[in-house]
Amino acid sequence: MATAVSPLAPSRFPDMPEVPGVRLATAAAGIRYPGRTDVLLALFERGTTVAGVFTRSKCPSAPVDWCRAKLEPGRARALVVNSGNANAFTGKAGRAATKLTAEITAGAADCRPREVFLASTGEIGEPHEASRFDKVMDKLVQAAAPGQWEAAAKAIMTTDTFPKGATAVARLGKVPVTICGIAKGAGMIAPDMGTMLSFVFTDAPIARSALQNLLARGVDDTFNAVTIDGDTSTSDTLLAFATGAAAARGAPKITRASDPKLAAFRKAFDAVLASLSEQVARDGEGARKLVEVIVEGAASKRAARRVALSIANSPLVKTAVAGEDANWGRVVMAVGKAGERADRDKLSIWFGGIRVAHKGARDPHYDEAAASQVMKRPEIQIRVNLGLGKGRDRVLTCDLTKEYIAINGDYRS
Repeated sequence: MATAVSPLAPSRFPDMPEVPGVRLATAAAGIRYPGRTDVLLALFERGTTVAGVFTRSKCPSAPVDWCRAKLEPGRARALVVNSGNANAFTGKAGRAATKLTAEITAGAADCRPREVFLASTGEIGEPHEASRFDKVMDKLVQAAAPGQWEAAAKAIMTTDTFPKGATAVARLGKVPVTICGIAKGAGMIAPDMGTMLSFVFTDAPIARSALQNLLARGVDDTFNAVTIDGDTSTSDTLLAFATGAAAARGAPKITRASDPKLAAFRKAFDAVLASLSEQVARDGEGARKLVEVIVEGAASKRAARRVALSIANSPLVKTAVAGEDANWGRVVMAVGKAGERADRDKLSIWFGGIRVAHKGARDPHYDEAAASQVMKRPEIQIRVNLGLGKGRDRVLTCDLTKEYIAINGDYRS
């Protein structure tokens, strides 16, 4: 696990209030990392609804398969997350491990196995010993208490250098409701759904179908617009839990995603997702710079997204940023290979607020010194206008440094 905190990390973990109906506990089960917590248990009051989005990898982990199969009833009483072992590419033994973990949890938490949701992160292909959970589960259930967000975020870290959390308050009708979320992710990030692991909790009374719609729409411009290295994990899981506890204070029950009373909540919910996904980009393995890629003037939003991802995933662009080199030629290359409509003679590129290329050539007023100063900033914006239409999109990424190679070259050592 990385030890040096990313220079792009927030100054501190946010102050996050309790979410009524949610209790948390962590433990050290010795899964891989000695001397640190590696298991998170979240317990929910009866009536809690759940929604989820998962990796689109064709080689998903056993916990991903488990959650997909249990999502339809839409009820949750417990969540178990472990770090250190992804329980991916583990065959029948991995599937048996998820079943045993759910049964162990259900027995300790007095619920049904199908009401237990699971997520794992860490090394792929190593056997997953579910018996380790049996040794800590009773203590976890007894210790579970509201509001232990930072401890929960730390327990699910792998190569992350800082715990990730976000919170917001919104009114549902006339009643304030709370949204809190945690996430982990630093490498193998090109989610295509959500980050490697992320969990959002609220006391709002929202039906499963409405919560699923809220989540599926919310990830599109947040987690799905983040890439660290272009690699989609086998374990990507984003789950949202709504306890409904605010109904006792008069919050209206939401059964439809189109309910106008949901507007303020949706905005706050999306803000939590946006904060968590940006923190993932800030913690990219070995990252020293946060990069915002904006593509405008595309034929469509979809086309703008594909071009933005082509730029954000380019090793040549990312290493130029790491080297503080205003190499706009690499951006031209990434635009050209994206597979979307582009016209060289209409293309314009900006680093920060400085236009470096215009209409198929270097900008006539290009200033190398000024552009180089922009590249020294810890946060850099690369903006491209294709000059073809009104399509626009935005993607977050980071630079590609020698530290990224060191972290991943030594991951199994």
